[in-house]
Amino acid sequence: MDHKPLPIGIDNFEKLVTRGYYFIDKTMMIKELLDKKGDVNLFTRPRRFGKTLNMSMMQYFFEDARDDEGIKQDNTYLFEGLKIMEAGERYLSHMGRYPVINLSLKGGKQPDYELAYAMLRRQITDEYYRHLFILEDERLAEQKQRYLAIMRGQAEREAYVDALKFLSQCLEKYYGKKTIILIDEYDVPLENAHMCGFYSEMIAFIRSLFESSLKTNSSLEFAVITGCLRISKESIFTGMNNLKIISILNKQYDEYFGFTDREVKKICEDYRMPEKFEVFKEWYNGYLFGDANVYNPWSVIQLMDDFCEDGNQYPKAYWANTSSNSIVCKLIEMADEDTKMEIEELIEGKTIEKPIHEDITYDEVYKTMDNLWNFMFFTGYFRKVGERMDDRTKQLYVELTVPNEEVKYIFRTKVLGWFDEKVKARDRSRLFAALINLDVGTVEEEIVDLLLETISFNDAYESFYHGFLTGILSGMKGYIVKSNREGGSGRSDLFVKPVTRRKPAYVLEFKVAEKFNRLEEAAGRALKQIEDRNYAKELEDDGYATVYRYGIAFCGKDCLVRLAGTGNKEL
Repeated sequence: MDHKPLPIGIDNFEKLVTRGYYFIDKTMMIKELLDKKGDVNLFTRPRRFGKTLNMSMMQYFFEDARDDEGIKQDNTYLFEGLKIMEAGERYLSHMGRYPVINLSLKGGKQPDYELAYAMLRRQITDEYYRHLFILEDERLAEQKQRYLAIMRGQAEREAYVDALKFLSQCLEKYYGKKTIILIDEYDVPLENAHMCGFYSEMIAFIRSLFESSLKTNSSLEFAVITGCLRISKESIFTGMNNLKIISILNKQYDEYFGFTDREVKKICEDYRMPEKFEVFKEWYNGYLFGDANVYNPWSVIQLMDDFCEDGNQYPKAYWANTSSNSIVCKLIEMADEDTKMEIEELIEGKTIEKPIHEDITYDEVYKTMDNLWNFMFFTGYFRKVGERMDDRTKQLYVELTVPNEEVKYIFRTKVLGWFDEKVKARDRSRLFAALINLDVGTVEEEIVDLLLETISFNDAYESFYHGFLTGILSGMKGYIVKSNREGGSGRSDLFVKPVTRRKPAYVLEFKVAEKFNRLEEAAGRALKQIEDRNYAKELEDDGYATVYRYGIAFCGKDCLVRLAGTGNKEL
């Protein structure tokens, strides 16, 4: 292998550098952080856009690192050749100068509050273990008993509410410097708690933890927090006037999460695949953070790694299972006719306009459709293509579109699949009986009702309706529904045949009409195709004496059904 390995799932900066992984240099984020001098900085970005790696990078840059015996470790070598080393002494003077607390809240994603709390407490005690050497200092003799009780998990529950504040105070006494606090994925336990039904308990703990460590902490140098969604100040950051929120709408720090166009081009050049750049651009480009157009870094790295194994690989939606699909699924459950139409428009490449509220809470996400759209925007499902301020209400409105082929694929599969599951959960016995009993009017009526429950998109043509009817007709007791689409020409779209050959079988052919007034003609073409190509012969040869033919035409959410019998006579 004549190129560096790609850092799939590597979010530890030291490991990435020392083991020779490919690295996109984002170290100038440190310079901007020092220039802006924010006291408590909250960065909100979608999942898998490099937040954890950036936090690790900051830890290794700022931390006055010590080993288990308190002997100073020099991490300068990790930054050799990187951009921050050329920023000047004003910035390098901060390297290795501060005690650092680095806490991830990812472990709080658990099925109940007690387990979630236990895992968060474990993350806190791990930081206590990491700094255990400071207890050798006689100046901390009075704090030693309390420190050890927290570290061993033996302290009272209230001790963990202000555990970060207490640790930072101990660190300041040891180092003679105020502490930098890094808190990664702060909203993971909140989102999970809401889904699992213990939101009030979790938000009370997180609020108290943050208030003590970030609001009333004289030992704090500055703090950086990352998450997916901005949570309202009223719910968790109460009275925290020192909080600076940097969302995807802000121009500050805009290119430090995700890969820029230039960076993806360089990856393609470094791996000697410049011709693959357009594939990356089509599938993973399109996010707008501030003024920076960025690519999904998780998916870019995954595809390039696949290309290194086989340059003929097809791109995939690697990000599909890493985001907050549980809440997006709720969009499907709540969707009214307007919402379904908007989803269809998005899949077709059109735009929709929505009011933007940056500070919602997880318990408000389900209360309105606008809140759900906001959640999807801030978690990476949409790209902003325009904005306007309502002069009367002073409300910001953002024009949204699907950013790339990866997210469009997620809509086509995940979202469409959830709609299909919702449809299949309905009682379809009336449709089944009507199909068997040749009740054309009821078949038509039932299909239209089911179409109104799902979404479609114009560029799917017959394949959408084929998949839709295959799904809703499956489960007919005593019948086999066989899709013939994969078999190529010479076979109809669907066979519906009884297990016993004493009953009639059915051939279904579909056509799409461009206009509503062409439905009759399209249904006729479907029947004619069945006869011209003798689709019923396969069933007749298989022993079915009676075979009925259905020609079904679609136009949007409308359909028209026509029927013919064993011979050429239309019924």
